[in-house]
Amino acid sequence: MRNFSLVGALSLALTTTVSAFEPVQSTEFRRAGIIDVWSAYTHQMSFGLNQTLALVDDGCKPDMPEWSVVTDGRPKVTVRFDAVDGDDDTKHEGRGYHGSTIGFPSSLNFDGRRGVAFNNQVAIVRGLECCHCKVADSKSLARALRWVVENHERFNITTVNLAPVDDLAHGEPVSTEIDEPLAKLRELGVWVSAPAGNHKFTDGISWPACQPNCFAIGAVKPDADVVYLDRHAKIDLVVPARATSSSNAIVCGTVMLLREAIEKSGYDWRRDGKNLPEAMLAILQRTGVSVVDPESRLTFRRLDAKRAIDSIFAVSKTK
Repeated sequence: MRNFSLVGALSLALTTTVSAFEPVQSTEFRRAGIIDVWSAYTHQMSFGLNQTLALVDDGCKPDMPEWSVVTDGRPKVTVRFDAVDGDDDTKHEGRGYHGSTIGFPSSLNFDGRRGVAFNNQVAIVRGLECCHCKVADSKSLARALRWVVENHERFNITTVNLAPVDDLAHGEPVSTEIDEPLAKLRELGVWVSAPAGNHKFTDGISWPACQPNCFAIGAVKPDADVVYLDRHAKIDLVVPARATSSSNAIVCGTVMLLREAIEKSGYDWRRDGKNLPEAMLAILQRTGVSVVDPESRLTFRRLDAKRAIDSIFAVSKTK
């Protein structure tokens, strides 16, 4: 991980008060503890600086102003790659539309609106034609994930938003080409998560979220701890959101903040997991809010970013 010792000098626009800008999703961010994190750690954290999030989805509209912005000489989009065509032209083709905006909740820093880790950078990786996918898309998605494996050090990719859903209920994993690069990314300490799906299934979740080495992110309603949309025992965490793609985007931004907190505080994450992604999930689950779903009879943990990051810095203060 990068050294965050220069956070104070490189805090960019963080001297601006929290009230001076607008969260991308106000209700959801407030209930997930994001706004409280921004307020409490304004002078201690950089909110994604020097980390890159890989958005693996169906591409992006070319020259979108949100993704063309340059802040203090740093372009928001640090690299583009099209795993379908093998070039750097990631524009939507066919039915694609989703990748243009799925990075907003995690990464936006434009026109007064901010995502969770608003000072991060983004790698736009087109992995398939449309986010509503089929398991057959595993070949191009595997190429996309292998590209992340090969380039994670070069671009400091710490987090992957694997955004597609196949809209089916998988109670068990489906063996495909993506499993090998997913395992390698976990080994490398790169977080990979995917949305569970939005069909109110209780007997399974979408692929690729159902796969090993990919965390599955579900949802509670934006304004209440009521689990809805797809829910199943395979879900690792739930987040206030209107769709699980937004849930996952919020989590991806949050783990970038959590990673920074771990690095800056010197917290020994090995007490929580055998690798950093598993340790971060354990921290998020331990500090999350318990939510019981009467329909599935399952209990989930709802993201509370403030409690998670507080727990990291609290340990460092007792050393």
